[in-house]
Amino acid sequence: MLSEIEVANKLVEINAIKLNPENPFRWASGLYSPIYCDNRKVLSYASFRSDIKKSLSAKCSEFNSFNKVAGVATAGIAHGALIADELNLPFIYVRSKPKAHGTKSQIEGDFQKGEKCVVVEDLISTGGSSIKAVEVLRDQGLIVVGVIAIFSYAFDQAVENFKKADCPFATLSDYHSLLQAMEQKNNLTSYQLRSLGQWREDPKQWSEQYELKKKA
Repeated sequence: MLSEIEVANKLVEINAIKLNPENPFRWASGLYSPIYCDNRKVLSYASFRSDIKKSLSAKCSEFNSFNKVAGVATAGIAHGALIADELNLPFIYVRSKPKAHGTKSQIEGDFQKGEKCVVVEDLISTGGSSIKAVEVLRDQGLIVVGVIAIFSYAFDQAVENFKKADCPFATLSDYHSLLQAMEQKNNLTSYQLRSLGQWREDPKQWSEQYELKKKA
């Protein structure tokens, strides 16, 4: 299984993770962020995709036993299907909302009440979308043993949200490992590393300070 630092390094190498404290990215929420993560890019690199598939599958052993894999639409679908294939298990996926036509279902695929499943995401920020999917599955009688993802921003809010949802989660790498990897490679200046650390502590304040600098 790949180490946390190995995963972080490779995500940066393939531009799945981009870091730019001086010219940050604007998220859909409107906040500015020095990091942008798109783990869909993993799918374009066959060797790394295989490593991620095997590492995620191995990481699932940290949870209680399960007999189904559930991906979270849309980014968790491909990775979830890969895990299901590796473990030779059935696969389903959860839409963000019920489809407006046909059966109007929110869970795609065959399942039975009482089945135990692991939920697959590509990225965890606050955990909101993952927990929403967990609730949908639970409402339909499925037992969720945990949520797994490739990367996490390691926000305290995510830890609290998963705790409130009574749902364990695990990731292959996280923001702390990313900064450690960048520090080891001397890819960033001390100012950049400090700025990245400040962002994780308080993303909203970091964004507001950037906006003030921009207007100055």
